[in-house]
Amino acid sequence: MSLIVEVVRSGFVESTHQARMLTVDAEGRLVETRGAVHVPASPRSSMKPLQALGMLRSGLALEDELLALACASHSGEPFHVDGVRKILAGAGLEESALRCPEDHPFDRNSTEYGRIYMNCSGKHAAMLATCVVNDWPLTTYLEPSHPLQRAIRATVEEFTGERVAASGVDGCGAPLFFVSMLGVTKAFRAFPRSSADSYERKIFDAMRAHPEWTSGTDRPEAKLMRALPGLMLKAGAEGFDAFAFEDGRAGTVKIEDGSARARGPVTVAALRSLGLDAPELAEVAAPPVLGGGLPVGEVRIR
Repeated sequence: MSLIVEVVRSGFVESTHQARMLTVDAEGRLVETRGAVHVPASPRSSMKPLQALGMLRSGLALEDELLALACASHSGEPFHVDGVRKILAGAGLEESALRCPEDHPFDRNSTEYGRIYMNCSGKHAAMLATCVVNDWPLTTYLEPSHPLQRAIRATVEEFTGERVAASGVDGCGAPLFFVSMLGVTKAFRAFPRSSADSYERKIFDAMRAHPEWTSGTDRPEAKLMRALPGLMLKAGAEGFDAFAFEDGRAGTVKIEDGSARARGPVTVAALRSLGLDAPELAEVAAPPVLGGGLPVGEVRIR
């Protein structure tokens, strides 16, 4: 049975969202499942740590905040943009090599616009850098048949333990792989449980140490990771979240109608089902509904 998220305004339930949720303990045993967690889902950008893993295994040399940026759906803040430029410059490339769509930063009041501001530009810069290391074609790096994308798909299948059920095109133009929430959770558990010198652990440590680089300074993902320092969490479009804690506890969340506003409360519920909690989680667990600029309700789990 799915979870129900209510949007309450002035005491009335204005809208509802259904959600799937899957959590496992440090030993990988199921703790809670809600909804159809075994059927294929679209993790969207929650797959970026796995994409980055495929790149590291193919020779990409990034560390610390730039590796976190390669896993990011960033807000286009100045430090994000500077980081993307550093990745490109390290590979001897210009911004024109990027094949992600042009976009504004997360702050829609900004007048900046271009491919480098698109939230996936860190991943795309890292993909290009991986191609340079291997002398692979640059202009076709997003094609499913490209050696880079074949390597990433192989990594996804290896770590999820599943064959990709279907493939498509993500919002940024990169190949998108459909697997089950159970498979994504299994893959995320591999990051903290790997050896200290592994690529998986390098990604886990980079994302935890630099949460602002994986999303944005004031984004819910960064708030949760700052509140729980052992947490690696990656959000995806259409209401997907995946996370792993340093001891192997892990989980995934999918909002059925794709609503981002319901994702935070369900993700906090998933974390709490594993005994992971902190005072700072309250804000994400029940974001306010505003009326006239003032709180008049909240988004909550029924």
